[in-house]
Amino acid sequence: MTTPSGYTPLYAGTVGLALTVLLILGGSVALGFSSTALRTVFWLCLGIVASAFLQWGMLVIVTAVALLILWNALSKGGRATLALCRDSLADGAKTALPVGVACAIVGIIIGTMTLTGAANTFGQYIVSVGDKSLFLSLLLTMVTCLVLGMGIPTIPNYIITSSIAGPALLKLGVPLMVSHMFVFYFGILADLTPPVALACFAAAPIARASGLKISFEAIKVATAGFVIPFMAVYTPALMLQDGGPLSEAFGYPVAVAYIVFKTTLAIGLWGAAVIGFLRIRMLVWERVVATLAAFCLIAALPITDEIGFALAALSIAGHWWRSRPVAVA
Repeated sequence: MTTPSGYTPLYAGTVGLALTVLLILGGSVALGFSSTALRTVFWLCLGIVASAFLQWGMLVIVTAVALLILWNALSKGGRATLALCRDSLADGAKTALPVGVACAIVGIIIGTMTLTGAANTFGQYIVSVGDKSLFLSLLLTMVTCLVLGMGIPTIPNYIITSSIAGPALLKLGVPLMVSHMFVFYFGILADLTPPVALACFAAAPIARASGLKISFEAIKVATAGFVIPFMAVYTPALMLQDGGPLSEAFGYPVAVAYIVFKTTLAIGLWGAAVIGFLRIRMLVWERVVATLAAFCLIAALPITDEIGFALAALSIAGHWWRSRPVAVA
């Protein structure tokens, strides 16, 4: 794979880092000038040198970096900058190790799934299970997409999940758009799902915390994201697709408005139950009732919506009554 200019991504990234080094070292040098005019001339010259890369290649950048290192080494503030760059390189190498290990594990998993044909076999198994239970089939599809999506960029992620798990849902009667969005949704959520959670491990050095700990916190925040695709399957109007009993009974516009309201309520209840806070910290029974209400609103089975709205009203009203300001006589 190459960029539009003909460079590989690795080479383009290396050039980007080299230009970043030019900015860091150049900034330290520029601070040593006493006048704004000298700083302006210096930055213009440095910009011309950087643009010379397009004509003469990396040799110009390497030479410029070497000269800037020498300049900084001979100045007091520059030596502090060089020490900071040295420490940053060491920290970068240390924090890159967990990400590299995660990528290696991903390669093993994906290679095993594709080369052995286990992914296609699992897709056929999903279809056979779906004949008896659509919900269980959706759960298996979710697990498949979470495994296949671990550590893979967005476009390859979608290609893999839609080609393996997508046809299985299509055979079960799920609309084409909804089936593709279902697998794509969970393929993306794989970036914050343990044990790989590549996005979380990449964020760990910034937060200076464990990538696995960040992953569990991310799952709490994004819990509602694991719910929305299931609601879209049972009520395609959520994806602006015609179909489903609600659309047939009341018409497409009413179905869209209803499912958007129901989804918003379910997401709010689900998030409050997981985090444990609404207006104030929620009690255990409030979290349990909110969870049951959200689950009933997702299920889209006969009378589950009615039960869900009733439980939602009970949870919200009870919490509001408990958290209301008390007038002091």
